[in-house]
Amino acid sequence: MTLTPGTRLGPYEVIAQIGVGGMGEVYRATDTTLKRQVAIKVLPTSVATDADRLPRFQREAEVLAALNHPNIAHIHGLEESDGTIALVMELVEGPTLADRIAQAAIPVADALPIAKQIAEALEAAHELRIIHRDLKPANIKVRDDGTVKVLDFGLAKAMDSASASSVNAMNSPTLSMRATEAGIILGTAAYMSPEQARGKAVDTRADIWAFGIVVFEMLAGTRAFAADDISATLAYVITKEPDWGALPADTPAVIRKLLRRCLEKDPRRRLQAIGDARVEIEEALATPFAEPSLAAVVPAAPRRLAKVALASGLGGVLVATLATWALTRAAPPPPLMPTRFAIVPPPAQAIGISGLDRDLAIAPDG
Repeated sequence: MTLTPGTRLGPYEVIAQIGVGGMGEVYRATDTTLKRQVAIKVLPTSVATDADRLPRFQREAEVLAALNHPNIAHIHGLEESDGTIALVMELVEGPTLADRIAQAAIPVADALPIAKQIAEALEAAHELRIIHRDLKPANIKVRDDGTVKVLDFGLAKAMDSASASSVNAMNSPTLSMRATEAGIILGTAAYMSPEQARGKAVDTRADIWAFGIVVFEMLAGTRAFAADDISATLAYVITKEPDWGALPADTPAVIRKLLRRCLEKDPRRRLQAIGDARVEIEEALATPFAEPSLAAVVPAAPRRLAKVALASGLGGVLVATLATWALTRAAPPPPLMPTRFAIVPPPAQAIGISGLDRDLAIAPDG
């Protein structure tokens, strides 16, 4: 159901539509009671009119409302008016992380603080046994002050028509709900874990996989698994490795290792707790970033010229140093000239001593 500006849902007055996707249509609205701006997500008809699904969604929404964390967009409640069911949420201004990545890859120094806050949001949810199930750049916003907000937490499970324990309930919402926008479906498939792609049950390690994909995409500026259709995308997720060479040269080694652990296809070999990822990122942030090498920042042809210039410069410095040394070094001392003399003993008769053997001795003190 599409709402027009001015439509009232209880105390909420619709201002404008700000988004649409497989999870429903999103509008900016004014809370006329508390005088604040909110976001309201109108549930799809498949949810709003399903007598079995709606109560379960209500229960899931109550659990999600318990998530109180600065990096998670808060859920205020559910609102029903004239047959329309809407989820009332915190309004987060600004473009999504997907919009930012679409412009260019995010520098390492900027991407790691964002990754740290995403990890903190996931850690808080996982401690309450809540799994996002649909983490992707389109569900993440970065405010002007640098605060990260993760959106649509846990709604994948709440939106699904099957029971919470079934395999189908674990699938990505934009796939299981058959969203009509191919870009949305394809985008979601690119962030699904291999076990999700195979239709198996998932746990928090599916969020860890998606986290690794999001961080990889921030740094590389391109998706880790990109294809032209859903089946090829899912096949890549299951069988292929990301192009690790796409990561920038100044990516810290600890982050490269972390991404490989997050993107292990076997969940048993994958990083087991998102809190461990947060710790690794904090350690990387505490270590000064190394300056990119000459090879990383200078193209091949100019690089050769740079090497020649560097060698010439070093040669000039060496010549100047030798010349300065030659001019300023102390003059060598004059050569020592030997002095020779002869001591002739007097004849024995001259000193009146008979039997003199005429030997000569020099006193030890010279």
